[in-house]
Amino acid sequence: MAAMVLAATRLLRGSGSWGRSRLRFGAPAYRQFSSGGAYPSVPLSSPLPGVPKPVFATVDGQEKFETKVTTLENGLRVASQNKFGQFCTVGILINSGSRYEAKYLSGIAHFLEKLAFSSTDRFGSKDEILLTLEKHGGICDCQTSRDTTMYAVSADSKGLDTVVGLLADVVLHPRLTDEEIELARMAVRFELEDLSMRPDPEPLLTEMIHEAAYRENTVGLHRFCPTENIAKIDRSVLHSYLRNYYTPDRMVLAGVGVEHERLVECARKYLLGTRPAWGSGAAVHVDGSVAQYTGGIVKLERDMSSVSLGPTPFPELTHIMIGLESCSFLEGDFLPFAVLNMMMGGGGSFSAGGPGKGMFTRLYLNVLNRHHWMYNATSYHHSYEDTGLLCIHASADPRQVREMVEIITREFVLMAGTVDVVELERAKTQLTSMLMMNLEARPVIFEDVGRQVLATRSRKLPHELCALIRDVKPEDVKRVASAMLRRKPAVAALGDLSDLPAYEHVQAALANKDGRLPRTYRLFR
Repeated sequence: MAAMVLAATRLLRGSGSWGRSRLRFGAPAYRQFSSGGAYPSVPLSSPLPGVPKPVFATVDGQEKFETKVTTLENGLRVASQNKFGQFCTVGILINSGSRYEAKYLSGIAHFLEKLAFSSTDRFGSKDEILLTLEKHGGICDCQTSRDTTMYAVSADSKGLDTVVGLLADVVLHPRLTDEEIELARMAVRFELEDLSMRPDPEPLLTEMIHEAAYRENTVGLHRFCPTENIAKIDRSVLHSYLRNYYTPDRMVLAGVGVEHERLVECARKYLLGTRPAWGSGAAVHVDGSVAQYTGGIVKLERDMSSVSLGPTPFPELTHIMIGLESCSFLEGDFLPFAVLNMMMGGGGSFSAGGPGKGMFTRLYLNVLNRHHWMYNATSYHHSYEDTGLLCIHASADPRQVREMVEIITREFVLMAGTVDVVELERAKTQLTSMLMMNLEARPVIFEDVGRQVLATRSRKLPHELCALIRDVKPEDVKRVASAMLRRKPAVAALGDLSDLPAYEHVQAALANKDGRLPRTYRLFR
């Protein structure tokens, strides 16, 4: 301690090397801080005199988050959302998917997804495209759903012109060579094999429930290419489809992290007046069908005993998915259905994840916590521009299928019963939280902007959606659930189905006040 005091005293007196240098060269320059003598009477809680007044961001500045939309002369819409940062996400979304394949070979959209970002008129191979993107730190992706095809690129904002030019070339000028189509066939075959072998049957069940709910129309058509069509899809088939559905009026060029004027300028440069690879003839066979909900059942008997072998093999399970028609995302009842889906929640019996991840949802409290033999009970909500489907997926041992189905039908019936205010508020808070957390990611904002503008030509901002979620009342949930229960059910079943109740019994259970299946009596078991 004495040494420290001595050193400090020497510094103050100017002794030592520092002191000698000060005497030799004069006193050094130093800054005056607010705690020094420059502003002796200004407290830290007050602004300093002469300093410009700071401007802070406020929650009311919603104009900064406004989505700008411009429609070009050919019908193409350009939408952008400014988000500050070095990188941007830009892509083209198209009203194209498996629901439009009624007059074509089923599986075209699946093939186009595998063929995306292959060789074009300007780029000789996929490697050239990837090398071009790498110069701007970019990555690319293509996804197809039942009603939308999306080509997207994330890259440095300085390379916007290159990115838009590349996207235009990929979408409008693909070569679709024989070699590329053969590689796509191999990829499709592998994906179909993987779909049938994977332990998680959710993608296959989702395909089956849509097929049951919308029998042979629109969103009920196969999203994955059927095996018998793989060899039949060639360049001419793809071009005939592209000619009708890859038209400017069915496209949106969306961008996040870019200036709107620059994006419009690039769109005019690369997407206005260009002639696509399949010719510029007018679209003649565009399917404008509205989804027709039919209800029904699709069953797939399969031995699930050897799905996941190993030191701890997965038990043999039977999977059931029951669904009822909800509404489209354009209707006012969409958000009450979204809140209802969140209120049902659920998940796997061994993947709860702790509080805040669905432990207090109905399917946990009423199903998984009470019936230890059930491995899964999860609610899903699929919504499209003209229909929707609310489903519950459950899985259990094949010997307890009947009891499992009755538990699920009972939960459907209880949806139209009393809604507790606490559970409703929890579901609304969880939905709002999930919405805002997802919109923290730039690619998610891009997809939200593109899909909304594609469907409605405008975009509802997050704060508007949050206000609508807050306005959902218990009577809204009860009303939409009651209307839903008046529909015929859609049922998908996978695995050992020897104890599966008849479809008519499932329908009768949903019509009962208690959700119970009709009693059946057998002389011998």
